[in-house]
Amino acid sequence: MTALPGRPARAATLGALTALVIGLTACGEVVSESGDTANGGGATITVVDDADRTVELAGPVERAVVLNSYGNEFAQAIGAGDRVVGYDRVSANRLPYLGIGEDEIVSEDLQEINYESVVALEPDVFIVPRNGAWQEAAEQLEPFGVPVVVATAWDFDVFHETVDLLGQVFAEPEGAEAVSGFYDEIFDLVSDRVEGTDAVRVYWETEEPYLTGLPGSGFDQIITAAGGENVFGDVGAGGDQQAETTVDPASVVERDPEVIVHEFGPSAAPTGQERFDTLRDDLEGRPGWEDVTAVSEGEVYVSNGWATSGLSKALGALYLATWLHPEEFEDVDPDEYLARWVEDFQGTDFEGANAYVQKVSS
Repeated sequence: MTALPGRPARAATLGALTALVIGLTACGEVVSESGDTANGGGATITVVDDADRTVELAGPVERAVVLNSYGNEFAQAIGAGDRVVGYDRVSANRLPYLGIGEDEIVSEDLQEINYESVVALEPDVFIVPRNGAWQEAAEQLEPFGVPVVVATAWDFDVFHETVDLLGQVFAEPEGAEAVSGFYDEIFDLVSDRVEGTDAVRVYWETEEPYLTGLPGSGFDQIITAAGGENVFGDVGAGGDQQAETTVDPASVVERDPEVIVHEFGPSAAPTGQERFDTLRDDLEGRPGWEDVTAVSEGEVYVSNGWATSGLSKALGALYLATWLHPEEFEDVDPDEYLARWVEDFQGTDFEGANAYVQKVSS
C-alpha cells in the first residue's frame, strides 16, 4: 500500500436544490439532487453502498477506478466500461479483452493499493468490494475528494442491488436493467424446469483439490437452485465469509456424489485442451474415485470460472441444471446463454463454450 500525505481536496461546486428519490434497495439507495447548472453547478448523487455507507458523488461518474474482476465485468455489461480508468492486476489478467495497460493498474489485488496512482488518474469514484480495503481507501482518498463506493459484484446474494447501484453511479439504468433481466431470465428458466425434480447429489470443487463450497456460499446456492443437493451441505462454514473449506478426501468417496464439477480460477483467455486433460487425469485418478458414482457414470465436468461464475453464477446454475436434469433441459443449450453474455454484455469475441466448459469423463 502506498500512503499519501494530505493536501487540499479537489474543488467541487455542489448546489443542492431539490431531492428526488430514484431507488431504494438493501444496498444502493440513490438520491439525485439537481444543481444550479447555470452557475456552474452539477447534479449530485447520494447512494447507500454495500457497507451501508451513505456516499455523495458529484454527478454521474465519468472516470472510475474499479477493483475486482466481477465488478469490472458488471461495469462493462451495463455499458460503463469505457469510463473505468483504473484497475487491479487480477482484473487485467482475467479480462484481457479490456486491453488494460500497465499505467492503468493501481493495485495488485484488493488490499495492496497504490493511492498515488489512484489520485493521479483523477477518478470521480473508487469502487471496491466489501472484502477489499475499503476502510483504508476511504481514509486515504478523502483528502483528495475521491469518494469510495463499496459494491460487491462477486456476491450472489446482492446481485440485483449491486447492479442497480452501479447503474445509478454510472447513470446507466437501462444497462443495469438489461443485465438484471438476463440474470432473471436464466434463473426463471432454471427454477421452472427443476421444479418437482428429485435432487441430485453434487460435489463442487473450486480452485484447489478438495476445496468446496458450504452452505452460505454462492456455489452451494447454485447447486440448490439447479435442483441438486450439496454433498457437504451439512457442514458448517465456521465463520468463513466465503463459506468454503478443504474437506477430507475420503469423505468425498463416502458421500458418493452423482455429479462432480471442478471450477478453476476465472480467465477470459481460452483454457487450452491440455489443462482440461490434466485436470481430468487428476480427478479420475484420485484414490477410491473409480467407485464414485459420478466417475463411474461419466458425470465429471471441468469449467473455467469466467464461464460458470459469470453473471453472479447464473450461467453456472444453468450449466449445472442441464447436467443434473438432462431430460427437463433437452431443448436448452447453455452455450447459447454463455455466448450472449460474452458477445452482448462483455463486447468481446466468443471462442466457443468448449474453450471454457467440458465434460471430461465418459
